Amino acid sequence: MYTIEKAPAKINLTLDVLYKRPDQYHEVEMVMTTVDLADRIEFFLLKENKIEVASENRFVPNDERNLAYRAARLLKDRYDVKEGVRIKIDKQIPVAAGLAGGSSDAAATLRGLNRLWMLNLTLDELADLGAEVGSDVSFCVYNSTALAKGRGETIIELPPPPQCWVILAKPIQGVSTQSVYKSLQLDDLKHPDTEGMVQAIRQSDYQGVCSRLKNVLETVTLPKNPEVEQIKQQMLSSGADAVLMSGSGPTVFGLVQQESRADRIYNSLRGFCEEVYVVRLLGCHQRLD
Repeated sequence: MYTIEKAPAKINLTLDVLYKRPDQYHEVEMVMTTVDLADRIEFFLLKENKIEVASENRFVPNDERNLAYRAARLLKDRYDVKEGVRIKIDKQIPVAAGLAGGSSDAAATLRGLNRLWMLNLTLDELADLGAEVGSDVSFCVYNSTALAKGRGETIIELPPPPQCWVILAKPIQGVSTQSVYKSLQLDDLKHPDTEGMVQAIRQSDYQGVCSRLKNVLETVTLPKNPEVEQIKQQMLSSGADAVLMSGSGPTVFGLVQQESRADRIYNSLRGFCEEVYVVRLLGCHQRLD
């Protein structure tokens, strides 16, 4: 038996950090959505009781460091699955980019193995399991648009944002999410208008979405990575309606409604960084149950 899942990248329309919790995680509020840049993951049923992970990308580990492996192990152990699986990851999302590529792979693994191993779990049950794997996995299970709270595991689903083009640009240097949060100065933050962003999405207000893009982690990543600020300025000067860093970075995204302008921004960025993509917003609600 065999099945396939797509694992879309996510972008943060807002990212706010409220305080550090007693469990040492940060309390966050984030409005996130998905874009049409995705890893392709194949699942092959094995009779042997083992988990194999394979990828041609040298930055993708094939052991318990891989979130897809951890998701498979969690399902296997929790539901006493005797069969095994070979997970083949065709990596399209840049690694260590702030686009939740690893989390989306883990979420896709939960969905794919739910079918392959015929566990008949609901998407909500898979999202609860995802919270045990990583902070963004619960959001990625739904592949939709949502307000995420807590450490990212409390998901309030939203309608898709107004349709537009998204230009993604990732500098060569990756960023450690852990180090960014460690350096964050909570007392000095100017917080996003999270509720305003939620309302703009509900009202399909494109300008309202653009005017409320904000990510407090830029206060850490931008000073340490001047090329991220360069990319932001290049996007704006080339005609982007709004620009923001996604997650802890370093990937920057710009929003536009005209494809011709998206192409112009894409061409202007080719000299700045090798990894540049023009994609559409997805933000679609997908359910299994």
